Amino acid sequence: MATKKPKHVHAYTDRHGKQRLYLRKPGEKRVPLPGPLYSHEFWKAYHAAKTAQPVKLNRNAPGSVSAAIMGYYGSAEYKSLAESTRANYRRILERFRAEHGTKPLAGLRTKHINAIIDKMADRPAAANGLRKRLHTVMEYAIGAGLLDVNPISRAKHVRYVEKSYRSWTEADIDAYRKRWTPDTPQRLGLEIFLYTGLRRSDAVRLGWKHIADGWITITTVKSRHKTTLNIPVHPTLWAYLKDIPRDQPTFLRTKWNKDRSAKGTTNWIRDAAHKAGLPTNSSPHGLRHAICANLADVGCTTHQIQAITGHKNLKEIETYTKAANQKRLAQIAMSALANRSDRLANPDTNDLKMLENLSSVALPSGIEPLSPP
Repeated sequence: MATKKPKHVHAYTDRHGKQRLYLRKPGEKRVPLPGPLYSHEFWKAYHAAKTAQPVKLNRNAPGSVSAAIMGYYGSAEYKSLAESTRANYRRILERFRAEHGTKPLAGLRTKHINAIIDKMADRPAAANGLRKRLHTVMEYAIGAGLLDVNPISRAKHVRYVEKSYRSWTEADIDAYRKRWTPDTPQRLGLEIFLYTGLRRSDAVRLGWKHIADGWITITTVKSRHKTTLNIPVHPTLWAYLKDIPRDQPTFLRTKWNKDRSAKGTTNWIRDAAHKAGLPTNSSPHGLRHAICANLADVGCTTHQIQAITGHKNLKEIETYTKAANQKRLAQIAMSALANRSDRLANPDTNDLKMLENLSSVALPSGIEPLSPP
């Protein structure tokens, strides 16, 4: 049976087949130990290293990867991000800093990033997310004079099919409304998301202070550059809002009459949807997709939809307008084919008859056919 390694001992075999041993205590510099493991020389050095005065590790030493990341945290670019975005970026970077922060920034090469990405092959979204965040940090480092070239620029991208939020269908919405009657807070939540198109971080802040003269006016918190949206209050939504007490701070409240959090609201809507028989991935963001699809179906342009939802990137909206346009064009095409079949079945209205009629129609002045020579 294998013997358990002593505490804080790290052992590995290098590319030359030689065993490497280190004492790696948290927050301290690693100490090399002689081999082989469990030999007299090993134990002697191990106990000496354990009892020696610890040499503290400076995680933010000048010129280190950690120092660059910490500098980025203090930059105007990072501070201008939404709080939720900053927290997400920091979560990704802190994991990287914990493992690689003490390494010299100048020694970071594209091959090193590629090796890290290869180890994350089973998590392609996380790998690409790390690449994006490191690219931003390295761009900051170049601007701060810490680097000359961004080693991330040529690092590999991991190709994968990106998962998107499931858009609610009309059947989903009907089932939800059937389960949750108009007097329930769950129903109010649906109508707010469905008739405003707001992100969850904005929907949970929505209250009477944002409504005047039939308009919702709210400044988003998610976008890097704050956007003020002006959205007409839909009559269906107004029927749910008009009786809410005017002194209530926000419309979406917990059962303890507290403000709802963004994440808590996602779980709340998902749970309500699941009880209505909907799939477990029925999220509030799926309702944001649904309003985009509904607006596209009634003929709204990409920019008209953007005016409601506040999207900065029009690419996502274009998927809905393209789908709606394709559907309308397909309907027109199929109707034309059906009408053509009807005309062919009726000799009085076939295409030859139509061509004869068209030949007698006078062309606009200036484009008459030339007379034969």
